Amino acid sequence: MSLLRSAYLFFYNLAQALGWALSLFRILSNLSSSKSTNGAFSSAGQLICILQSLAFLEVIHGAVGIVPSGVLLPLMQWGGRTHFLFAIVRRISEVQELPSVFITFVAWGVSEVIRYSHYALYCIGSSPKWITLIRYNAFIVLYPIGVFPGEKPMVAAVWLMYQALPFIKKENLYAYSHPFSYYNFVLLLLFCYPFLWLKLYLHLFKQRRSKLGKQEKKKRS
Repeated sequence: MSLLRSAYLFFYNLAQALGWALSLFRILSNLSSSKSTNGAFSSAGQLICILQSLAFLEVIHGAVGIVPSGVLLPLMQWGGRTHFLFAIVRRISEVQELPSVFITFVAWGVSEVIRYSHYALYCIGSSPKWITLIRYNAFIVLYPIGVFPGEKPMVAAVWLMYQALPFIKKENLYAYSHPFSYYNFVLLLLFCYPFLWLKLYLHLFKQRRSKLGKQEKKKRS
């Protein structure tokens, strides 16, 4: 990895880690002061929107070969989050104070602080083993942790999209931009989401085996 590329990736990942740490701090500070989960979006939503917009750079990184992640999986993850954040949460004020937003934002914040910190330290060749272990084990809990009890446990982002359906239908949201109703699009997305989520989740396990397997081989040698 060239010095210029390493420096760029280091500062990008550091900025993301600090940004997500700040958003997490704001959310938890609001929780501490108000004793309520209602203010997650008002306290950190705009910052998270900025961080998520900047994350499109990771799709470009994979496309031009700066990192070996490829394009498809980063694009799937970025697209899913961006749709949830901008088209649902930011657009529909009625859902912004639901507990699902708090749960999702906290899960995102913890996972991203870990992930970006690991990447930043890796870029400068000083990533300790403990943070690598956290990076490739924490997702097992954090990735599906966003659950909100409805009739059955569901991923928080999916549950919130389900809760948003009446407001989407009432306002006929985005009707001008789709050849079929946005309401039906979200219904289709809710049906497909578990399969797409599982693909990403299993990919993370594949990364985990690859990374921790290499560490184990180094340890034995």
